[in-house]
Amino acid sequence: MSRLVRFGVSLESGLLEQFDRLIAKRGYTSRSEALRDLIRQELVHEEWEEDREVAGTVTFLYDHHTRGLSARLTDIQHDHQDLIISTQHIHLDHHTCLEIVAVRGRASDVLKLANALRSVKGVRHGSLSMSSTGKTLL
Repeated sequence: MSRLVRFGVSLESGLLEQFDRLIAKRGYTSRSEALRDLIRQELVHEEWEEDREVAGTVTFLYDHHTRGLSARLTDIQHDHQDLIISTQHIHLDHHTCLEIVAVRGRASDVLKLANALRSVKGVRHGSLSMSSTGKTLL
């Protein structure tokens, strides 16, 4: 594990109070843990902006009774099998399906796949959760 380094941060008192409320609400045990997560989040964001190899999930909801929709979504996934690590299909009720697609690849390619899936007519909601391969995060 890396050696810990202490450093000082100057903040307005009101901003620090807001930060303390936020970290308490989220269950952090210390400001340091919360600050580490904020830094890591920005580093992950940078990986995506710099079009590096990344990982993430595309999650979307749709009505599987919509004519041709399931086939279209499957075709898109087959066209991007080089990016897809895994998929999970969940039946939420008689009509509604939730699909979770785990992805890994260049950020721009993952974003194109996510947009292709989210934009299919009949998809009710779609989101991309951006993460890292973890290679550069400590």
